[in-house]
This record gives sequence, C-alpha cells and structure tokens, in this order.
Amino acid sequence: MQNTETTKYIIHAKIKADGVIERPDVVGAIFGQTEGLLGDDLDLRDLQKSGRIGRIDVSTKSTAGKSIGTIDLPSSLDKIETSVLAASLETIDRIGPCVSTIAVTRVEDVRSSKRRHIIDRAKIILTEFFDENVPESQEITEEVKQSVRIEEMIQYGKDNIPAGPNIYNSDAIIVVEGRADVMTLLKHGIKNAIAVGGTNVPQAVAELCKKKTVTAFTDGDRGGELIIKELLQVTDIDFVTRAPDGKMVEELTHKEVMKALHQKVPIEQAMEYYSTDDRKIELNSFKHRKHEVKRPQIKNRRPKLKNYDEDAKTGTSTPPVKSKERKTAIPARQQHEEQHMDKIAGTFTARLIDPEDKVLKEVPVRDLASELKDMEKSVKTVVFDGVITQRLVDIAFERGVEHLMGIKKGNIVKVPVSVNIHTIDQYS
Repeated sequence: MQNTETTKYIIHAKIKADGVIERPDVVGAIFGQTEGLLGDDLDLRDLQKSGRIGRIDVSTKSTAGKSIGTIDLPSSLDKIETSVLAASLETIDRIGPCVSTIAVTRVEDVRSSKRRHIIDRAKIILTEFFDENVPESQEITEEVKQSVRIEEMIQYGKDNIPAGPNIYNSDAIIVVEGRADVMTLLKHGIKNAIAVGGTNVPQAVAELCKKKTVTAFTDGDRGGELIIKELLQVTDIDFVTRAPDGKMVEELTHKEVMKALHQKVPIEQAMEYYSTDDRKIELNSFKHRKHEVKRPQIKNRRPKLKNYDEDAKTGTSTPPVKSKERKTAIPARQQHEEQHMDKIAGTFTARLIDPEDKVLKEVPVRDLASELKDMEKSVKTVVFDGVITQRLVDIAFERGVEHLMGIKKGNIVKVPVSVNIHTIDQYS
C-alpha cells in the first residue's frame, strides 16, 4: 500500500501490447521481469515490503485485439535510484503471452506538486478569507505576494491598456512604457502605473494624464526619450524620471525603482532639455544639481535703441544713449520682474507677487502649479526660474494672474489676452 507521507516521486509510464492484457498480467510482468535485474538493493518485492515503493496502479483498455494502458509507480527512493527503477520498466518486452512495450513518460516530484498546491491555495486564502485590517507586518511568502500583485493588473479603457488597480482612484499616476513595466511596479507595491505601449500614446492615456498628477517613468535609452517628447506634445505631465542609462524599468530592483521615483524632476526643469533637438537628453545629468545649473543674468542686457542701431549701419557717430535714458526705455513692470529674476536665477524657485508688488510666497518650481492653485490671496505676477508651459498659463488665467515671467517658453499653443508672458530671451 502506498505511503503518502514518504512518497517523493511517482513514475508515470504507458503500455502497448499486441493482445488483451489485464492489471494482474502487468503487475506480474513488472515483478517477474525485473527480479534480480538490479541487485538486492533495488529488488521490487523487497522495496515494496519495506514501504520504499508503493502500490503499483495499472489501468488498461483493450480494443480490436490490442491493449493500451498506464502505470503509476510511487517511490520514496532518491532521484538516482528512482531513475534507475524507471529505466528498468522499459526492459519489459512481454506481458502475459503478448509482445508489449513500456515507455516512461515523466517522473512527478510529489513535493513540488504539493508546494504548487500550497501556493495556489494561499493565494485564495489571502484574497478571500483575510480581513482588510490584517497587519502589514504579517509574514507571507514572497511568491504569494508577487503572484497576487501581478493578478491585480487591470485593463484600462476600450483599448485594454495594462494598468495598476489604483489608476482610477489615485490623484497621481505613473506612466511607463509597457505591460512588463506595470508588472514590475506592481511587484514592488506600486499600483498606480499605466502603460503607453510605445511611442504612439493612446488617446485614453492622454486624456487621463490631463486629470491627474503625472510622472513619466521611462527606460534609460533612446526610446524612453522619444516617449517623453511625445507625451509633452499630446498631453500634460508634471514630473519626469528614467531608469539608469542602458537599463529598462522592468529590470530594476526595488531599491532602484524607489530611487528613480524619489529623484523625479519637475517638467518645468526638464522641458528645456527636451526642446533642444541637437542636444542629447540626459535627465541623470541634472538631477539634484540646482546650484550647478546657472541661469543667464539679466543685468546689463538691455536692448539697444532703434536710432542707435540705424546710426551703426550708416556709419554715423551718434553717441549711445546714456544708461539713465536706456533705463526709461524699459517699462517699469519689466524692470521689476527682472529684479526678481536676478535674485532667484539658478535656484529653481518661483515668486508669487501681489497687486502691490509685494512677494507673497517663494516656492520651489516643482510646487508652483499646486501652490498657485491653492493660494488664497490675489496674485498679480509670477516670476520663476523655469520654463513656461501651457499648463502653467492655464492655471495663471484661472487665478487672474496678469504677468508671467520665466526663462523661456515651452510648447504653448494658446495664450489668454489677460495674461502677459515675458521671458529672458526677449530681453537678450
């Protein structure tokens, strides 16, 4: 009788016989034709008496004078001994009076099957029977946790876009390249990611990005750069981060994923790098370098007066306009903005200024959009050390901001009449 507590392997084999055979014929042939073949240590009768092999299960079926069937032989021997025993079955060439063949089809590791059953059952128990308030400190095997997280992946929109289960409810989302990247983030406990599936950004993803705070997280290769460029053209994103050079998101460890997300860069800072066609974009080169990135100073960069330019062309010697006269040629509003810009140049900060030209607040550029939305007091002017985007222009219009000054313009397609945009470029 088979001892299920000690069985390690089950040998599965198929039988073919030229005649009608039944179970007793097969069992008799197995014991009879292997007797003495493998020596005393592997004699089947002794092994069965000692419980090292179990009951031999045989199933046969006869049709038109031919028989086929299966053999299942349980073994508690080690791998090598079980393999030798399995090979010995294939030496049997007659069963009863019939010519026959036996072929081993596989050797099942019973312990592996039990482990697989445990994992599958654990998934069900974890998802169906535990209270929602189970302590996070409870230890669960890593394979079960990973399996459950991957199973949580959903399909977003009519295009069935791979995404994490929190994509609907979370205020912030992470846009990645493909399905494997979403699975990687799920594995590390991040459930608010959605894939774009390459450089052709789905319309559903573009629309979703306009409603959320978006971090673009792409591979550290040329393809990752192109995806960020397309996202900037078709939708609104707030932060950018990338895998280390030459690596893909799906290859990252938990530590690398968390480090990349922690080092995300506000789009106002990244935009100028992505808007330069002939410069290779490397986000890693400007992460956490606010004191190294120097903005051009505005001092002594006044435009020349028209009459002086004309005299220079004709060769006349009209003297240049004195500095006092030149200063009056620049509107007082622009002078005021330039003074603020000089003070914050290279710091990646922004100043919110009230109608009386007093600084209400100074904030990091990455927080400018949210701070402007939440500011209760009236803001007349915003001066910041970054790139002016369409999103920022829209927020300025909603809040009644009249003057917006930054380093340069981004991809702006519409400017409300009530918002005046100034950049350093126009004073150069």
